[in-house]
Amino acid sequence: MKHINPKNRRAIRVRSKIANNLGIPRLTVFRSNSHIWAQIIDDKHGKTLVSANSKSLKSTKKLNKTETSALVGAAIAKLALEKNLKNIRFDRGSYRYHGRVKALADAARENGLKF
Repeated sequence: MKHINPKNRRAIRVRSKIANNLGIPRLTVFRSNSHIWAQIIDDKHGKTLVSANSKSLKSTKKLNKTETSALVGAAIAKLALEKNLKNIRFDRGSYRYHGRVKALADAARENGLKF
């Protein structure tokens, strides 16, 4: 049996659970050491519908990474609601639902997205 590292195993497990509803767009998250990206993807057509990231945010004060992630979550929710996307699937990829990923998801929920 071929060894799969825990990060890839977690990503496979998460994506297999959300792969059932192709009619519902998915919110996927990517985080690096300094920034975080979120995009809503229509898997049926293979297109990115909306996206937001921490590099493009205009903030007047210095925020930590968790606070910045919450702003990205609010921004992606606002963009999604402008395109009438309310129900989505949340794809955290290989990241644990903790810290910055959780802050982004909670902010998206608070701003009107349902998942």
